[in-house]
Amino acid sequence: MKTEWTDITASDGKTIKMYIARPDDKPKGAVVVLQEIFGVNAHIRSVCDRLAAEGYVAGAPALFDRVSPGYERGYEPNDVQEGIGLMKTFDFAACMMDIFAAIDLLKADGKVSVVGFCLGGSLAYRSAITRNDLAAASCYYGGQISDMADTAPNCPTIIHFGETDQSIPIEKAEIVKTKRPEVPVYIYPAGHGFNCDARGAYEPQSAKIAWDRTLKLFADAMA
Repeated sequence: MKTEWTDITASDGKTIKMYIARPDDKPKGAVVVLQEIFGVNAHIRSVCDRLAAEGYVAGAPALFDRVSPGYERGYEPNDVQEGIGLMKTFDFAACMMDIFAAIDLLKADGKVSVVGFCLGGSLAYRSAITRNDLAAASCYYGGQISDMADTAPNCPTIIHFGETDQSIPIEKAEIVKTKRPEVPVYIYPAGHGFNCDARGAYEPQSAKIAWDRTLKLFADAMA
């Protein structure tokens, strides 16, 4: 596996960084990995590395580079508050341009899917309803998905929520299930951030089940 940071340039001319992990052999396709509010930190980079180990080129654009270049934090309470503070000036339209730049760059490696966590989970769903050229989307605990659920994804999509998530009421998951019955919405016996082994909320069994479902989705969509 080879990893590197590279520059990507959005349609408005803004350049940001993207972490990329590449498999040793010919890739099966590519996956854009969308971050939480903590930047492209060690956990998000590890997701890219895991996908590369599965045979995909995986790239995580640094979506906070426009407001705080190189931003990277852990999961302590002060890190959470700092991330929430950054979100107050976060430009979602500009962010989507950065995500689209990442998708377009990775097209050279085959079909492109997207996976996102928390903030990135919402952005993954937004990408799936906006682009018509994605292979698949896996959306982890995105709090804004219910606000977008009137619009159907343009690619096979799955959504993961934790039933004890204190930041995303279970009612939001039910809204998505009601409005998008064709989209699998999985509810896990876990809280917010259950996929991340660097967080206290990590729930290994739920994380494994969700990851296996994500890998199957990608394998089927990019075969």
